[in-house]
Amino acid sequence: MYNDVRMMLWKEMPMEMENGTAVQEFTLEGFPDIQHLGKFLFLVHLLTYLASIAGNAVIVTIICANSRLQTPMYFFLSIFSFVECCFINTVIPKLLVIFLLGKQNVSFPACFIQTFFFFFLGAAGFFLIAVMSLDRYVAICKPLHYLTIMNLKTCSFLVTTCFTLAFTLITGLVVKVSQLSFCGPYVIPHFFCDIGPLIHLSCSDTKPTEMLAFVLALFILLTSLIITIIAYSNIIVTIVQLPSARERQKAFSTCSSHLIVLSLMYGSCVFIYVKLKQTNRMDSNREAALVNTVVTPLLNPVIYTLRNKQVHQALRETMCRMKMSR
Repeated sequence: MYNDVRMMLWKEMPMEMENGTAVQEFTLEGFPDIQHLGKFLFLVHLLTYLASIAGNAVIVTIICANSRLQTPMYFFLSIFSFVECCFINTVIPKLLVIFLLGKQNVSFPACFIQTFFFFFLGAAGFFLIAVMSLDRYVAICKPLHYLTIMNLKTCSFLVTTCFTLAFTLITGLVVKVSQLSFCGPYVIPHFFCDIGPLIHLSCSDTKPTEMLAFVLALFILLTSLIITIIAYSNIIVTIVQLPSARERQKAFSTCSSHLIVLSLMYGSCVFIYVKLKQTNRMDSNREAALVNTVVTPLLNPVIYTLRNKQVHQALRETMCRMKMSR
């Protein structure tokens, strides 16, 4: 996929790029105001990065290895955790380099490849959240038909749809941005190749591209959010009708945990992308993007899976088997 995207972007570049008269590379500015804390920030983010990768990798491994977790809910969770691992790796390694070196040069094709994978995986993640909400709706509101509705064919179709829709939407946007003219300066006031800063570096007419980016961001976020709200609204109605107070409290606790992560994801993305103008807000965008790319992937394993008793049991069984094999 990496080579396909690179060739696609290269073919879509303007002719002056091929003749060497256009931009060859960008410079990621990072966080110049706090660069004196670079080594400390490098260590903090390195530990966060490793914890996020480890947490999500453990989730995928346990779900794949334990037959007790071969259910639709954990199937979606494993896919979501895999996407999170890939999503983290599109941004955080370069962020670590920036903290160490101050700035980071990135070639024109590499910049847009990073942009593509960041937004492709991000969009797929939001669609997967909506699918996971639907799965919980069917499990709680229609328990007798759950296994019939959420069979392997349906689950595979939903996951494929998430990735296909994300790929289709993001490819068109990234190609359109790559066709803009960039006349300098070529410094991106961010720690990765974000769509907004790239658009503002262009000396072309960016209004159609800005509008396209706004509409796509709105579509992705609202579609996922509306599905999630409808699903959880029905879940809450069903939970309220449960006879046991203990069951209601436990279910509401789980929903509140999910809502914390959803609030972080939707809040930061709405703040960054769902606005027509982004001028004079780059510093705020960088801080909000840190929440989206560093904090949320770290919390997701804890909120969605590691607090789950079945996963705890599966983890203990896996560790016991590993000890016995020694």
